[in-house]
Amino acid sequence: METSDVIVIGAGFAGLTAARELSRSGHATILLEAKDRIAGRTHLAERLGRNLELGGTWVHWTQPYVWAEMGRYGIKALPGPEFTKASWIVGGTRHEGTAESLMELLDGPNRLLLADSRRYFPMPWSPLENPGVADIDELTLSEAIDRLDLAEDERQLLRSFWTLNFNGRLDQAAYTQALRWCAVASGDWQLMFEACASFKIDGGTRALAEAMLADSTAELRLNQGVSSIGQDDEGVLVTTESGKQYAARQLIVALPLSVLNDIDIQPALSPGKREAAARGQAGRGAKLWVRVQGRQERFVAFGPETGALNFVQAEYIDHDTTTLVCFGPDAGAVDVEDAAAAQRHLDAIVPGLTVLDVAGHNWVADQHARSTWPMHYTGYLTRYLAELQRPEGRIRLAGSDVANGWGGFIDGAIESGLDAARQAASALGREARPPIAATAVVG
Repeated sequence: METSDVIVIGAGFAGLTAARELSRSGHATILLEAKDRIAGRTHLAERLGRNLELGGTWVHWTQPYVWAEMGRYGIKALPGPEFTKASWIVGGTRHEGTAESLMELLDGPNRLLLADSRRYFPMPWSPLENPGVADIDELTLSEAIDRLDLAEDERQLLRSFWTLNFNGRLDQAAYTQALRWCAVASGDWQLMFEACASFKIDGGTRALAEAMLADSTAELRLNQGVSSIGQDDEGVLVTTESGKQYAARQLIVALPLSVLNDIDIQPALSPGKREAAARGQAGRGAKLWVRVQGRQERFVAFGPETGALNFVQAEYIDHDTTTLVCFGPDAGAVDVEDAAAAQRHLDAIVPGLTVLDVAGHNWVADQHARSTWPMHYTGYLTRYLAELQRPEGRIRLAGSDVANGWGGFIDGAIESGLDAARQAASALGREARPPIAATAVVG
């Protein structure tokens, strides 16, 4: 059995942040990761002849935590491509124009939809400060859009736009999540959209994750899926699927919300935490990379919100091929290994392209994720957020799922990791005693 001051479960950006902060503060730290790699729901991998981000990607200067981390390690941001052509499907008809004309079509409807973002979230990093949030937290984004006085083609395009943002269906998606995103972008929807898809990390998400790990003295243990956690007045005991045990005085669980209930935690977490984990998040869609024949014009395309793929953009243009990144709201409708199916999906939104190969990762089917980026269901803020942030004994949760600010982004994960580390360090300081012995924890 290994003992330490603190154990961090999960080596995504929240776990890496927490482990670095605690270890650099002099606390013996063990970082457990179930997979054979770090970085969580980001994953830079070689596919289709280049390094592709199979998961989370985007960063922005309006996101203070990730931007500061990049500055800390001298990692630059790379601007995304500028698009010249756009298409969109409304009422079964495909339309074409410039990228600017598409943004103009989305501008008025988004301004109406998000007009109250700063009214409900005047302090965006304190999302529960305004009691009025409870009045709208059960309102779905679908209902909020349909209440607007919009022409039918505007309504359909707006719904597809937000289906992309949620990477899931709108009929259970929280309107408050859309308002939160806009609020942290100073109430400007175009700045919000820029933050979602404009800047990448030089060297990929892996470069930042590896820099953070290298700056830590935490002991990383890969391939250590956790099966159970026990805690008592003396400490915590973590048991892995292989039967290995780790003991500590404090524990941070930095896992995706949807997998939290897979671990046998005793005493059990509160009913609120377990209910939130059982419900999970609304981000249950697909991200698919597709390499097509020919050097294509730099384009973006919106399809119907119900399409297997409802958004496509030309990301990398080479001499005789183009690599597209595509999104759809239902992971079950997109096989990330089926090029023939991808051809059918593309034909429905951008006809005339010839698929050569595809790549991707099904995050919803991944036992260590079971969701894509965290986007809230209705009621999440007022029913669950404060409870998920509340420590239980020696256990604290961390991750983009429970962030105050940019929930759903790398930034939110780092924010949450910093908060959890600070609280754990404070608790360790109050105890002011050596690491626990193996015999001093529950069995």
